[in-house]
Amino acid sequence: MCKYSVVVPAYNEEANIGLLYERVKKVFASLGESWELIFVNDGSRDRTLETLQKLAQGDPHVKYLDLSRNFGHQPALTAGLEHASGLAVISLDCDLQDPPELIPDMIQKWRDGADIVYARRTNYRRDNFLKRQGSRLYYRMLSRFTEVDIPRNVGDFRLVDKRVLAAVNEMREGSRYLRGMVAWTGFSHDFVDYERPDREAGESQYSLMKLIKLGMSGLFNFSSLPLQVGFVLGIFSILFGFIFLGYMSWDVLVRNSKYEFFKFLVVVMFIFMGFLFMLMWLLGEYVGRIYNEVRKRPIYLVKEKGNFGKRR
Repeated sequence: MCKYSVVVPAYNEEANIGLLYERVKKVFASLGESWELIFVNDGSRDRTLETLQKLAQGDPHVKYLDLSRNFGHQPALTAGLEHASGLAVISLDCDLQDPPELIPDMIQKWRDGADIVYARRTNYRRDNFLKRQGSRLYYRMLSRFTEVDIPRNVGDFRLVDKRVLAAVNEMREGSRYLRGMVAWTGFSHDFVDYERPDREAGESQYSLMKLIKLGMSGLFNFSSLPLQVGFVLGIFSILFGFIFLGYMSWDVLVRNSKYEFFKFLVVVMFIFMGFLFMLMWLLGEYVGRIYNEVRKRPIYLVKEKGNFGKRR
């Protein structure tokens, strides 16, 4: 068992792996304590695996997991966490937007008693206006409507104590939202604030659709907001229908206007059809997630391991 584990999911990151390794190595050389760096190759199509194999051959601190295909960021991160042996485990992205130089500050917070140390961004992303505004709106909704206190402006750059990690590893849901799962444990936490830099090399592997999917996992897994939205829309539809029908009735009784009966039915049916479609979508989303859970398929599959079992 080592003192610290660093877990890094990687998908098409051959240009960044060497840079990240050198910076992490430098950080732990200054700390002078045992460590391991676990990369998880999430079905990359470039030379990520070859790069990891070469690093692992030259340094026993470097370990890697090669997944059988691309399972996604959260399952890949889960794989790394479940193979970590450190007393404290730090997870970060491979694109160097999570600076490894913050690790000593996070470790100090952990030594001071925090079981979870979040790296909290003080700036918003600059690469995409839509993603930036969507991120702001999402974190506001998440903090307001979830039953779990999930900190705002934090990602997967964090340190967790082995007790927290053990609790998270016991959660076997297939729809992974680790930010919420870590917060759900309720252990003491602290923050290290930083300004997130731009990506060093390559392109972000988180497309807008992947971010939306991740955000939906957070809302559906840790919030009843979608059901509340359906309830609010239902009340609004009913009130709107009664108001419109009231106006039509008043127009007929007071102003002697004439409406054919089918017009009343069309208005009511049109309103409630929209309401029913919303409910069908919400129910379908929840049923689909239940279906995925009851199949109990593995969260990930490992094709190859490197350097596990070697002393550091």
